[in-house]
Amino acid sequence: MAAMQPEFDDEKPINAFDFWEGANFKLKLRKVEGYWNYDKSEFSEPGPLLNDDDALEEIYKSIHDLNEFTDEKNFKSYEDLKKRLGYVLGNKSASKRQDQETLDEEEEFVPTTKSESTFTSSSKSSSSVDEDEDDDTLSYFQKLAES
Repeated sequence: MAAMQPEFDDEKPINAFDFWEGANFKLKLRKVEGYWNYDKSEFSEPGPLLNDDDALEEIYKSIHDLNEFTDEKNFKSYEDLKKRLGYVLGNKSASKRQDQETLDEEEEFVPTTKSESTFTSSSKSSSSVDEDEDDDTLSYFQKLAES
């Protein structure tokens, strides 16, 4: 990164993506204190990617436009995300308009109440312990959401 944005005036910045004056990146991996470290990685000397202009033009024509991945139509607005977060945390009511996928996901995770559960007499004792643990867990997360 320092080679692309040098901090001293006498250093020339490198545009690694330039076909004629760009530079390859040398990835140097080493282990420091038991962890992988890449801080010795660097750019090589600037130079052309290939010596053949026709090959460079072919590479340039094969580049894909990535703007579709950052297009705003693929993302929800801040207000929508804030409303959804408030609903998930239990701070606000559900918005009146939700997409069907979200509603389907919520239905999968709706906990059943004790009156809706049906147990046989042999499984009642073991399942009541599980329900108590679930209630404790839910109340813990409810306290976190409220704080």
